[in-house]
Amino acid sequence: MIRIAVTIACAAALAACAPAPSLTSAPTSPSPTREDRESRQVLELIGYTQRVAALQPDEQQRELNASNQIFSKDRGAYGRVRLALLLSLPGTAFVDDARAVGLLEPLTSAETAASSPMRQFAGLLHAQISERLREQRRAMQLKEQLDALKDVERKIIEREQTRTR
Repeated sequence: MIRIAVTIACAAALAACAPAPSLTSAPTSPSPTREDRESRQVLELIGYTQRVAALQPDEQQRELNASNQIFSKDRGAYGRVRLALLLSLPGTAFVDDARAVGLLEPLTSAETAASSPMRQFAGLLHAQISERLREQRRAMQLKEQLDALKDVERKIIEREQTRTR
């Protein structure tokens, strides 16, 4: 939950980084720029993810199915990030961090990572999910090492018991 809060805070900060209109320049056109539109989309995605996190498991599954359909029709940044957010949502039955990272990979390349708010958010999300995967792998390694040590200890105890007989 803390990671989601950090992600939300970072996204809000990214959205706030959009250039403020200058008081001395001519008024901007009424049509929103691509950057403004993407900033709004990022905020919408964060709100959407918060709402999905509060849903019951069957409703969460419906949202995942809907996001999969959206992504299958349009493989753009919005669909990728939406699906990745759902797949990385902790506590769900369908959490799949590896797939989420794979969805975000195309948006995090060096030449495009900082080019738009959506790509910046995708980069942040990618980094957090990748770190979570690294932590999970490390935890598995430590568990395997602990199990191996327990096995060695058990064998030593068995050997000692055999000698004392």
